Amino acid sequence: MSRVCKTTGRIAFVGAGPGDPGMLTVRAQHLLSCVELLLTDPDVPAEVLALAARRAEVRPAVGEPGEVAKDLVAEAKGGRVVVRLVSGDPLTADAVVAEALAVARTSVPFEVVPGVPLGTAVPAFAGVPLGSGHTEADVRAGVDWASLAAVSRPLVLHATASHLAETAFALVEHGLAPHTPVAITAAGTMPTQRTVETTLASLSGDTGAPSGPLVVTVGSAVGQRTKLSWWESRALYGWKVLVPRTKEQAGAMSERLAMHGAVPVEVPTISVEPPRSPAQMERAVKGLVDGRYQWVVFTSTNAVRAVWDKFFEFGLDARAFAGVKIACVGEATAERVRSMGIVPELLPSGEQSSDGLLADFPPFDDVLDPVDRVLLPRADIATETLAAGLRERGWEIDDVTAYRTVRAAPPPAETREMIKTGGFDAVCFTSSSTVRNLVGIAGKPHTRTIVACIGPATAETAVEFGLRVDVQPEVAQVGALVDALAEHAAQLRAQGALPPPRKAKSRRR
Repeated sequence: MSRVCKTTGRIAFVGAGPGDPGMLTVRAQHLLSCVELLLTDPDVPAEVLALAARRAEVRPAVGEPGEVAKDLVAEAKGGRVVVRLVSGDPLTADAVVAEALAVARTSVPFEVVPGVPLGTAVPAFAGVPLGSGHTEADVRAGVDWASLAAVSRPLVLHATASHLAETAFALVEHGLAPHTPVAITAAGTMPTQRTVETTLASLSGDTGAPSGPLVVTVGSAVGQRTKLSWWESRALYGWKVLVPRTKEQAGAMSERLAMHGAVPVEVPTISVEPPRSPAQMERAVKGLVDGRYQWVVFTSTNAVRAVWDKFFEFGLDARAFAGVKIACVGEATAERVRSMGIVPELLPSGEQSSDGLLADFPPFDDVLDPVDRVLLPRADIATETLAAGLRERGWEIDDVTAYRTVRAAPPPAETREMIKTGGFDAVCFTSSSTVRNLVGIAGKPHTRTIVACIGPATAETAVEFGLRVDVQPEVAQVGALVDALAEHAAQLRAQGALPPPRKAKSRRR
């Protein structure tokens, strides 16, 4: 554990917010990263629990408030950092208030970290503006219906599907108009959020409300959803998108897909491993230091990482590139080079591919170029297009295997079945090897699955395997690929060529 986290034993009552881990406060995230014992309620999402320190003990808070408080105090007196994690905002739950009061009667230091309340966050994610005030109640615990019906502000009610008929009847009986708009939201703030719009008159009938905890917003503010429904109206909302990338490389794509509303499912298709013999790479690095090369051409982020790892092994840094020009096949690779403190001299001005780079690569000039050799560190399965093109331009090439790509193990049977039967709305391919390996370990995606390919070489491979390529961005970048997929989906929906994205079943919380 980091020394900055370790202090004497203490207790923190932490609000997990409405569900989306991105809604956690900075203080909550810090405490989760330091926690030694985490006592949690069952409705805290697994995505939030996953942010706890790896060595943390996680167990449910069991028993009456006094019993839970006694457990918290005992652990803190033993010198542990204890977090009592609750859904929403901690001091809005009566049981947690009782726990905090019991802890306050002891000498153990404690703090309260507020969380974003469900009652305001969920309507906001549903596109319902509550304005300067609202009235909130939990109809599962019994309420004063006459008082609720008498307020002029929006009502935010916590309920389940079994409470909807009673809610509608009671509110109308006590004076609310039957045509009053209602929004029913399940799995609020999560990728599976679903909102059903209806009226009090229809609420007692079949509204299609999902199971599990619901947030029910009642009032004229619900009518603003047509303008403010930002979460569920995103282009890829509710889509399951297959991301066939290694775990460490999938992050940026998954984050971008989630921004557009998709649910990314990562399936590694390749494993990147060092070359079988290190001799080639060791000679190449020595050649860089000795001034053997005029250019180094990077064709992937993996190649950059492989060279940098070898630098680290030999105690070298960016100064070893002094006097050497760097070319990158695309912006993603260039960004990785820049992160090492080096600015590439050459990127393709047009298509980000080997052909695009060759179109801009200068021929060797025996007067202007002091050295005629190019280092090309790349994968063991790379094509000869780039090396052959550079030789045609007069350059001597050291074509070095910087890393090997090995086919990953097959995904679980459930994932393979989804791939073959159309359970994924789309798949994003970022290289020819991801196409080959996905088909090899899991089979061809179903014809209803939209296929997006990052560039022409990847698209060509997809076609060779009998796939229909639906999306290809103008720029061969992960961000551009995901954005192009989102634009494609939005265009199809606007044309009526496909229905609204399928909504995943809401999970029980």
